[in-house]
Amino acid sequence: MSVEQAPVQRADFDQVMVPNYAPAAFIPVRGAGSRVWDQSGRELIDFAGGIAVNVLGHAHPALVGALTEQANKLWHVSNVFTNEPALRLAHKLVDATFADRAFFCNSGAEANEAAFKLARRVAHDRFGAQKHEIIATVNSFHGRTLFTVSVGGQPKYSDGFGPKITGISHVPYNDLEALKAQISDKTCAVVIEPIQGESGVVPADVAYLQGARELCDKHNALLIFDEVQTGVGRTGSLFAYQHYGVTPDILSSAKSLGGGFPIGAMLTTEDLAKHLAVGTHGTTYGGNPLACAVANAVLDVVNTPEVLAGVTAKHQRFKARLEKIGQQYGLFSQVRGIGLLIGCVLTDAWKGKAKDVFNAAEKEGLMVLQAGPDVVRFAPSLVVEDADIDEGLDRFERAAAKLTQA
Repeated sequence: MSVEQAPVQRADFDQVMVPNYAPAAFIPVRGAGSRVWDQSGRELIDFAGGIAVNVLGHAHPALVGALTEQANKLWHVSNVFTNEPALRLAHKLVDATFADRAFFCNSGAEANEAAFKLARRVAHDRFGAQKHEIIATVNSFHGRTLFTVSVGGQPKYSDGFGPKITGISHVPYNDLEALKAQISDKTCAVVIEPIQGESGVVPADVAYLQGARELCDKHNALLIFDEVQTGVGRTGSLFAYQHYGVTPDILSSAKSLGGGFPIGAMLTTEDLAKHLAVGTHGTTYGGNPLACAVANAVLDVVNTPEVLAGVTAKHQRFKARLEKIGQQYGLFSQVRGIGLLIGCVLTDAWKGKAKDVFNAAEKEGLMVLQAGPDVVRFAPSLVVEDADIDEGLDRFERAAAKLTQA
């Protein structure tokens, strides 16, 4: 029996929600594949993917099936007990990566929080309290908790919340000499996004990641890869470190891992994992059966040669057309990224106007993202159909035409 729900509209947001977001003017209510419908029944094509989360689009049958089956069995027991879906998921992640051990949580921020705490704990246990410094990169993004926002290299997100966590420094991204100058025997960890997501979809150079690996080894520091946005097939490899051929000590994952259901994971080796002994870290919801059942289904679909190869092919389809549109309308100076994490860098004439592009696309029935004020970001489903790519890019071209004629 369904209970009649009170009607709500976009104006309700401004009355009852904390005003830390400025959501779009419409409310999506239903999705199927790479299509979304709003309250008025208008259809949009989704190239935003819930910010690189909806890795298999909306309402994918495998995910709906996994969630429904688990919902009828067991929702939550906490980590006082373990559960079958969590153990299955841990096995899958360990079998598919460098890692021996997994820790489950609910978000990318929590996965990074666990990674940073583990790195400090390892250094504390092995070398003493003085080895606690963390090096991150300028413009990086690692989450919104106080620790992760302090490690993130964007002061606009960390200023104004009182004293910051100390022992954290930031060096320019893709600058190996700067990292070499900063790292020391007091460094416990270096944290890098293989592709900087939030600050503009900037891929790392292979030599930079290789050099970071060597510097960490030399100084007994741990190399942490934040793969919250790049992981679970986004680059055409299951994780971006595999694309680059550089192995971290700790990896954080979230976003695509649950395909839309909140889950995060911190992956590491047995040798490091033993430093998080009973009682050192925890979470009530982390690794709950619902989230893990869905994530298992995500991995079963994504971690296949067909889907991963498809990501690379779809990248080319996007890139060729986006470069053409960018040139024709003088909108982009560059299309960059790997796999289905793509950033279109606005030309000088359009600098700072990514929000205008977002709004113009929405008017044409297309959902895209920004990555800072100067980059339009695409993070669609990994199984987005070619027909949807073409239709979505047709809509994007119409938006570009109207925007540049205005």
